[in-house]
Amino acid sequence: MIILSILFFVTALIYSSVGFGGGSTYLALLLLAGVPYKIFPIIALACNIIVVSGNSFNYIKAGNYNFKLLLPYLLGSIPFAFIGGSMQIEKELFEILLFFVLATAGFLLLINFKSYENNPKIYKTLPIYFSSTIGIILGFVSGVVGIGGGIFLSPILYLFRAANPKHITTTVSLFILINSIFGIIGQLTKNQVFFEFKDYLILLLVVLIGGQIGNFVNLKLFSTKILALVTSILVIIVAFRMGFNIFNF
Repeated sequence: MIILSILFFVTALIYSSVGFGGGSTYLALLLLAGVPYKIFPIIALACNIIVVSGNSFNYIKAGNYNFKLLLPYLLGSIPFAFIGGSMQIEKELFEILLFFVLATAGFLLLINFKSYENNPKIYKTLPIYFSSTIGIILGFVSGVVGIGGGIFLSPILYLFRAANPKHITTTVSLFILINSIFGIIGQLTKNQVFFEFKDYLILLLVVLIGGQIGNFVNLKLFSTKILALVTSILVIIVAFRMGFNIFNF
C-alpha cells in the first residue's frame, strides 16, 4: 500500500498540473497492484473528483471556460455515467472492457499527442448530435470502468479543432469532474463495493495532497504533449499485459 500510495501521489501531482485527473493511470496502477476489480471504478472516480476539482475552479476563475462547448457532451454523458456505474458485470467482462478501453485510450493518445501543442488553429463548431453521442459513449464507459472520460474527449476535441487549447483544457476538466461524480453515484448503489472501498481511503488522501501541490505550483516538469506521450506508452503496456492474461497470447 505504501508503494501504491506514492505512485498515486505522483500521478495526481503531475496530472493536476496540466488539468487532468489521471483516471486511466490509477486503473493501470490498481491492476498492477492486484486490487480487487470490483472497487477499481470507485477508487479511480473518487481520485478523479478530488484531483480535478481544484483545476476546474481555477480555470473557471481565470475565465478559460466555454460552457457552450461542454454542455452537449454533458447532456449525453450524465445519465449514462450513472447507468454504467450502477451496472453489475462479471469479472471476465470487466477485464475485457478495461483491456479495450486502456488499449484504445493509449493508442488514441499516442497517435494524437502532437495535437497537444498550443498552435493556433481554425476552430470548428461540432453538431450537437455528434457531441451528445460522444458524451453518451464516454459517459457509459466511464461509469462502468472508472475513468472520467477526459483521456478520450481531449484528443477528440483537438482532432476536430473544436476550440482553443485553454477552453479544451477547461472543458475536459469539467467533463471529468461531472462525469466522475455521476459515475461514482452509480457505483455507490452497489453496497458491497462501498465496504471494500474503505480499506483504500488512504489513496484519496494522497491524491488530495498531490493534486493540491500540482495545482498550486502548476508544475512545468512535463508539457502536456510529453505527458500525453508518456501516459499513452504506460497505458498501452498495461493493456497488453492484460491482453496476454485474458486471451492467453
